[in-house]
Amino acid sequence: MSDQPNILLIQTDQQRWDALGASGNSEIVTPHLDRLAAEGIYFRQCHVQHPLCMPSRISFHTGRYPSALGITHMGVPVPPDAPLLVRNFGGAGYTCASIGKLHFLPHANREHRDLHPAYGFDHLEVSDEPGCYEDAYRAWVRQKAPEELDKISYGLPPARAEWNHALNLRDEVAHTMERSRCRAVPFAGRSDVTHSAFVAERVQSFLRRPRAKPFFCIAGFFSPHSPWIVPQEFLDQYDPDKLSAIEYPEGYAGETGQPLPDAATQRAIKHGYYAMVTEVDHYVGQLLATLEEQGLADNTIVVFTSDHGEWLGTRGRYGKDYPGDEVISRVPLLVRFPPSWGIRPRAEDGLVEAVDILPTLLEACGIQVPPAVQGRSLWPLIRAQAKGRDSVLMEAAGWKAIRAERFRYLIHADGSEHLQDLESDPHRYENLAQDPAHRDTLVAMRQALLARMVDDERPLPRTWPY
Repeated sequence: MSDQPNILLIQTDQQRWDALGASGNSEIVTPHLDRLAAEGIYFRQCHVQHPLCMPSRISFHTGRYPSALGITHMGVPVPPDAPLLVRNFGGAGYTCASIGKLHFLPHANREHRDLHPAYGFDHLEVSDEPGCYEDAYRAWVRQKAPEELDKISYGLPPARAEWNHALNLRDEVAHTMERSRCRAVPFAGRSDVTHSAFVAERVQSFLRRPRAKPFFCIAGFFSPHSPWIVPQEFLDQYDPDKLSAIEYPEGYAGETGQPLPDAATQRAIKHGYYAMVTEVDHYVGQLLATLEEQGLADNTIVVFTSDHGEWLGTRGRYGKDYPGDEVISRVPLLVRFPPSWGIRPRAEDGLVEAVDILPTLLEACGIQVPPAVQGRSLWPLIRAQAKGRDSVLMEAAGWKAIRAERFRYLIHADGSEHLQDLESDPHRYENLAQDPAHRDTLVAMRQALLARMVDDERPLPRTWPY
């Protein structure tokens, strides 16, 4: 066995930073994640670079910003030769695996039985949505419990229904579960055949294989992405009537054109969302136990994070997307190192970005970080030899935003601006960009964004003249 550490990267979908007991949230049940936070470094201010799945994920996997990749909105397939940093692990002798959600390709308009591009992975079991397609998840259920096949689908996404209609396709599997966006729905099948159970079982199988090389393995959970479907046993861990609800400012009408959700609706949705996180936490506990069982815990770096957050009623909204406020940009980041490394467990409040994570892991494994990478290794911060970033960046088609310690600044392609004071107005009800009292702050944030854009440039390498 190599002396290089193994890496287990656990990634959820749509988990906001405070959907974690370690964040101070006393309502949510996450004992295994809280243990991971206590045993490692809990980065309390980790921010992603895009508010939607596909651009955020490819940015994370390359250590580059969406604009540098030309992927600033959904529906752009990741090129098979994209500079994913998993290739650098593979080149250094690692066996690389991704199991569960990857979401590098649009999934509604393709045949999921076709071979998926490898993207540098040696082992791929891709399932981007629960039960909607003939993918690795359905294949697992068909082998494990075929009688459950008609109970696992969360319902066809609208775009897939249109695709099936246009091509006159008929699915073999029923799509009977309600895709409610207003309440929790119990999973119709057995609790051991959910998508989260699939990810955990297949990752455990990978961890139990004999190997002569170190591994880099991604466990890609779909939860807590909507719809809010989860086994009853996890819903039963909550009393929805005791969950908190947001009190909106008097006179606030919201931004969606729909009535603001009342307290009962908020609690019903939060019930499902929190229960989905608790199901993931249950399987995180199994993965950590498997590392112990296989004698791998003492030489494995464990990382837990998410691709973006969830509005969860903030400003009357649900889901994610523009303008990528704190509840969308900020995600959990827990990193546990092998005990023999002597890295002191602690909570770290410095600003960090999702693009920083894989460069950090490369450095931890003694692998060179490519010069085109825009993320910065967190090793100086981990070693308490440096502080976090001065600011974090988020961008999408038509806008960019920068968040410093206190203020967040957003500019659109048409020049319109938004300035938010995160201390006095954390939910962005007020725009200070036109307030004369904040003119100096506005100028400083504009300058900070421009400086970031210049500093983040990575020109193509020169060739020595001959």
